[in-house]
Amino acid sequence: MGKKAVSRETYRTHCHVSMNEPESAGELAKCLTSHLRERVTDEDIIVVCIGTDRSTGDSLGPLTGSKLLEKRLENFYVYGTLQYPVHAVNLEETLSLIEADHPHAFVIAVDACLGYLQNVGKVTLNEGGVTPGAAMKKKLPIVGDMHINGIVNVSGMMEYFVLQNTRLYTINTMASLIADTFLLVDQSLSKQDILRRGKAAALPVTFHNDDDHIRFLREASSAEQADNKHKKSHHRYRRK
Repeated sequence: MGKKAVSRETYRTHCHVSMNEPESAGELAKCLTSHLRERVTDEDIIVVCIGTDRSTGDSLGPLTGSKLLEKRLENFYVYGTLQYPVHAVNLEETLSLIEADHPHAFVIAVDACLGYLQNVGKVTLNEGGVTPGAAMKKKLPIVGDMHINGIVNVSGMMEYFVLQNTRLYTINTMASLIADTFLLVDQSLSKQDILRRGKAAALPVTFHNDDDHIRFLREASSAEQADNKHKKSHHRYRRK
């Protein structure tokens, strides 16, 4: 669908949404949550946001990463922000760090790409890894077990200049959509974890409704969650 970030491997699109539809984040989150529950058990989940803040069209990844940090996610580690982007120069080093710090992790890549005119503004969730910089003839490693692409502009001639002339509005809207998607997934995974641990504990407490049950379990496990939060590094900064 897009050229810039298309992997050399054939991948399958699981879900595609438009950045202008109000229910897009919910639809994308539902699809991503389903796949994570099927494929991830105890592995760390890494989000690698690829791109550079020096090009508007290629800033989708780092802008998304910065928005994700603001969400304070509980179930994801985030690499790549506006301040510390993950790009062609440091991509291999970043992947080596991830492998060292999170062996056997499940990696989701986020990247911008170019595509057909009718697809500009769409965000897709795809199976398999992405090859960043493919349209620029850069030889970079494939990233991710799954990847999210934002189709930011039209592919064709002079793609470097096309990326430079992409609207910031488009990038910001897509980044917000992807960040909102991960927040919804994070909340869903956290709720499932609370319910699972609550059932195992079999607490002898009477609840008037489901909201009371969830609230009690959240408060009862807050100390454990806080301890786990301190043990986790939710993002890795690498200055380049």
